[in-house]
Amino acid sequence: MFTLPVDVLLIFTITTPFVGYAAEKLRRRSICGAYAALGFVISAYALYGLAVKALSNPVLIPVDAGIFEACMRVDPLGVFMASIFLALGFIASVYSIKYMAQDTGLPFYYALVLALLTGMLGVVFAGDFFTFFVFWELMCVASYALVAFRKQNWEPIEAGLKYLVISAAGSATALYGISLLYGLTGTLNFVQLSSSIASGTPDFWSYLSLAFILTGFGVKAAVFPLHTWLPDAHPAAPSPVSALLSGIVIKAGVYAIIRSLFTVFLPSQFSWQTSLAVFAVLTMTYGNFAALLQNDIKRLLAYSSIAQMGYILFAVSTATSIGLTAGLMHVLNHAVMKGLLFLCAGAFIYEAKTRNLNELKGIGRRMPVTAVIFMVAALAISGVPPLNGFVSEFMILYAGVNAGMLVFTAIMLINLVVGFAYYLQLIRKIVWSTPQRALNVHEAPVLMLVPMFLLALACVIIGLYPSPFIEIANKAAQALV
Repeated sequence: MFTLPVDVLLIFTITTPFVGYAAEKLRRRSICGAYAALGFVISAYALYGLAVKALSNPVLIPVDAGIFEACMRVDPLGVFMASIFLALGFIASVYSIKYMAQDTGLPFYYALVLALLTGMLGVVFAGDFFTFFVFWELMCVASYALVAFRKQNWEPIEAGLKYLVISAAGSATALYGISLLYGLTGTLNFVQLSSSIASGTPDFWSYLSLAFILTGFGVKAAVFPLHTWLPDAHPAAPSPVSALLSGIVIKAGVYAIIRSLFTVFLPSQFSWQTSLAVFAVLTMTYGNFAALLQNDIKRLLAYSSIAQMGYILFAVSTATSIGLTAGLMHVLNHAVMKGLLFLCAGAFIYEAKTRNLNELKGIGRRMPVTAVIFMVAALAISGVPPLNGFVSEFMILYAGVNAGMLVFTAIMLINLVVGFAYYLQLIRKIVWSTPQRALNVHEAPVLMLVPMFLLALACVIIGLYPSPFIEIANKAAQALV
């Protein structure tokens, strides 16, 4: 119907509530989580078969959508993004088996996670803006519900409502920009849009469309000053959901911006590089300095995610193949590092029942395995070699210098130092400090430790052997430029 990886996830999304109902009757609640994880494994296997074809030539799949000429278009960029999404989806679902064991409504939780990933795969495989927007809304609706999943508490409801209002406004803004494009060209197909816009001269309406599309998708990508939903949504959501939101959902916004800028609004015509770089440095600077002031571990990590989006957007603003490769490498690395940090934070919260950093002081002494994994993630995202964060952050700095954007590169370098400072402070509080109160905690359960260990291993492997990952990111970048 769409593509096999998307179809598999759709089937598992629809059937998960029924499997969950049977699991509740059998009093084996973990079956539901295992079933969702199986869905991600099968979808990943289907993606591998599709990737073999797509890496040589884009795979086009027509979609029956009435008056619209809808289609799916699988290219190396879509495969790259989908691989990251499925990997983190699998990790989060396995982690959730134990973390969410005491919650009610688990069949719907896993169905929402599967629906979220279905929407995200549809977004990166869409060949036109109509198909793109349908899957975009599926992703958004699922993410709203996941943020507010623990509806018995006031915080998730408030954060979910705020997220809903702001994100819906962003989606409507992007839709208006897309409608302007349709009015200008008479098509929503990416390939046809590219040739139609490239053959003309940019006018007021095309620039207005660009502004609306960047603003709308900038909300989901948490670009300053459109970021305000994120610091509330991440702490309120269950930690596996926070890992998905920060690790991959905001990357869907980045993907939408990249796809729009390099497919429709070409940099040679619209010259958006400097404007995007300005927003990138504002985003990274605000995110890092706001993180310095936080005393809630998940809120700190949320502001750090805003800063990391600034790094990725700065790489994109160079509008070079080197910059795009660096940005996509950081998309991969940030998904691994920040996903891991949120899962580690979730393990601390699971045992200590608090997000307050003062109350979490020294908890690493009681949870040594989790503490070591947490240190790997924190040092990686701080850019400490030989971990993976250093690779992509160095590549972005090189791309900035290579593009002649020296002032912006210097600002990013300062931001990297600030980021290192608060992550070092975080390590000191969590791992090195002496507990100020009696912490009756134990090591995290095995089903939570294993997914965290796999992500920590990825941080080390990508850092030590980055070449194959850079090559894949470069192929994804070449698919655009």
